[in-house]
Amino acid sequence: MNKIAGTAELIRNKKYTTTESVLTDDRVRTLNASDTFVVFDRWGDIRQHETPTHGLFHEGTRFISLSRFRLFDEQPALLNSSISVENDVLSVDLTNNEIYLDDELYVARAKVHMERIKFVQNGICYEKVLFFNHSKFKIDMKISFEVGSDFKDIFEVRGYKRAKRGKIFDGEDGSPEKISLNYKGLDGVYRKTVISFEPQPDERSDNKVFYYFSLEPNQKYFISNTIKCLVGDKELYTPGFNNRYSQILAEQAYARESMASIESSHESFNRWVRRSETDLIALTAETPYGKYPYAGVPWFNTAFGRDGIITAYETLWAAPDIARGVLNFLADRQSKHTDDFDDAEPGKIMHEARSGEMADLKEVPYKLYYGTVDATPLFIILAGAYYKRTADIKFIKNLWPNIEAALNWIDNYGDSDNDGFVEYHHKSKTGLLNQGWKDADNAIHHADGRLAESPIALCEVQGYVYDAKVKAAGLAQAMGLSDISVKLESEAHILKERFNKTFWDDELKTYILALDKDKNPCRVKTSNAGQCLFSGIVDKKYASALADTLLSDTMASGWGIRTLATDARRYNPMSYHNGTIWPHDNALIAFGLAKYGFREKVLDVMARMFEATLYLELQRLPELYCGFDLRRGQGPTPYPVACSPQAWSVAVIYMMVQSCLNLEINALEKKVYMIRPLLPPFTDYLEIKNLRIGNSHLVLKLYRYKADVGIDVIEKDKNWEVIVVK
Repeated sequence: MNKIAGTAELIRNKKYTTTESVLTDDRVRTLNASDTFVVFDRWGDIRQHETPTHGLFHEGTRFISLSRFRLFDEQPALLNSSISVENDVLSVDLTNNEIYLDDELYVARAKVHMERIKFVQNGICYEKVLFFNHSKFKIDMKISFEVGSDFKDIFEVRGYKRAKRGKIFDGEDGSPEKISLNYKGLDGVYRKTVISFEPQPDERSDNKVFYYFSLEPNQKYFISNTIKCLVGDKELYTPGFNNRYSQILAEQAYARESMASIESSHESFNRWVRRSETDLIALTAETPYGKYPYAGVPWFNTAFGRDGIITAYETLWAAPDIARGVLNFLADRQSKHTDDFDDAEPGKIMHEARSGEMADLKEVPYKLYYGTVDATPLFIILAGAYYKRTADIKFIKNLWPNIEAALNWIDNYGDSDNDGFVEYHHKSKTGLLNQGWKDADNAIHHADGRLAESPIALCEVQGYVYDAKVKAAGLAQAMGLSDISVKLESEAHILKERFNKTFWDDELKTYILALDKDKNPCRVKTSNAGQCLFSGIVDKKYASALADTLLSDTMASGWGIRTLATDARRYNPMSYHNGTIWPHDNALIAFGLAKYGFREKVLDVMARMFEATLYLELQRLPELYCGFDLRRGQGPTPYPVACSPQAWSVAVIYMMVQSCLNLEINALEKKVYMIRPLLPPFTDYLEIKNLRIGNSHLVLKLYRYKADVGIDVIEKDKNWEVIVVK
């Protein structure tokens, strides 16, 4: 072995070969923090040519499209790759394959262990690589790191074609310890990627650096690097690896203090809870207006109106600060004008806000885009629910002008033909054709498969409008505006009557999906009707039939309620909105089932979601998965391009628990209600800690018995009551 060990110079110049080639692998590892996210392969590399979605993205631009780590010019063998439970670190264990030098074995397999540790903060990706020699001989090492960037806008990565692009050029810094990649966009903004290495590399060739060092038996060696994403004249402070990681842990601990915690007797359930909690923290950005949960990685890592509102509603009982931040953020961006390019109208709540070159240049309308019919009533619903949860009347008084503007939009812009129902019709030529939560072009259709023409009035949107007016009436009453309150209550009552008369289909035993431009009904069974339970617009005489339809074999698979029934003309279990299963959709339906007293059906939906997590990677509910029937010994089939993590999916656990317990926190009365609570059959107890009520905290422990639930109130504010109705 000593004979062929060689010298550093020999190692530097010789070509090594291994006994194995690396198989292509399409599984990814993602890390995210606020406006930054990164998609790696399982080795911790970025392979843009083979996997176009890989990359380090910041503020809507891909700053790294290629990143390769090599040992003796070859990709190391993968031992393990995982995201930490805290969702903050990618840890990759690698080793060497057999390495030959001049046809003689130089290093036997599995003698060098390499651990890559990566994490991101806003605008910076950190990495530390540990090398350890487990052999009995000194090994002269050759290591390389190669980087590159195409500086593509995220919409280019998603497939948008551009007639022209900006210019990529090399940086001015030619030092061996630093690589600078630069781009001047058509918007005139300079974007720069700066990669720094420590210790200083031994050699640099263009955008590739090399290290040559010797490892004695049982010796360790470290190499670290940081990648900074710079936009314009912004500069980022870069603390060391250990200091920054300590800061992240402290930030996570602080974030957890503002959220209620959930623990049960079932460890797999607890893992689902912990994964959801850490994903939610990672997706939540700190903005000048408060906390805002970004929609999802990779395509929606930005603020979305509908997604943010629903995520805030799902978590309201456990983390009310999120709702406050979402309301503040959206109020600031509420439209004050009409603009067809971005589907803006006065009082309308935004659909999404984007940064990046294409948004800045208006090549896409999404810099601040308003193409959503439901975010505006959902904004009012969240405001009403937040007030009941917190009794924060000062905040509501400040928000009231925005609520009034939203109500004005509903009446004067949302109901464009004055038929009493809110409909949508896109005006932006490059915006969304469909503007409900099912916004795929083929999502809204008739029984024969024909696509509905707009203006379109969706069933669940009428429910949102009803609930918005009910909650706005309550807010008006709280501020002494009795006349406005009475008017809104009356309008809500009239809408509920007209809706049930117009939308209920007695033959289908569900509400029709929508009315098209000619007021013809879209007579298909969809999950949209289930969300009508959530809003409370469902007449009690139809509730039982609707609940049975939702849980029937055509609508529900073993993994949840489908978006579209299997007997529909356009049903496809692999279609984005026509047969797949969306966890957040199931959570809203479960909440509605609880509201109407269907306790066992709530447990059914909860159980299907939980069972799905047992098969999903990281036990994380993604944006959606395919709607195939349950097959023995197999889990749900992933949807190929689903976002994961996705905010309103990771928040599902909170709404599911709330629905099982039928939990309501009424800060106005200083009471916590649980109406006929149930525990899932897979857990014997459930403990809720750090539940903020007023200026104190509530700790509860619930026990499941054969036909009942026992409850211990371990800690509470003396001024509050816990009321359990059985």
